[in-house]
Amino acid sequence: MSQPDGINIPDGKFYLGDAGYACRPGILPPFRKTRYHLNEFSGRNYPRTAHELFNLRHSSLRVTVERAFGALRNRFKILDQKPFHPYSTQVKLVLACCILHNWILQWGFDGHV
Repeated sequence: MSQPDGINIPDGKFYLGDAGYACRPGILPPFRKTRYHLNEFSGRNYPRTAHELFNLRHSSLRVTVERAFGALRNRFKILDQKPFHPYSTQVKLVLACCILHNWILQWGFDGHV
């Protein structure tokens, strides 16, 4: 599925979007005007509706993705710089860094690349 903004989303796949994205095929934004942030569900403030449960899971996944990208940026400083490569090259750089990161974890290399 190709979007007008150039995002190419494979059939059956979805991208996690923040509240700035409209709900459209392949993009999953959180429900508006519904509790979202993890701290809003702390203690005994469990989700009360299906929309709140979706937003809780959305928020949790978003935090996980942000933490993963933070770890990659800490290890590979090229990802922390202002991008000057074309978008397609940026995608390949991130993919290469993910592959290297996983290879390093698998084989126990303890130095930084």
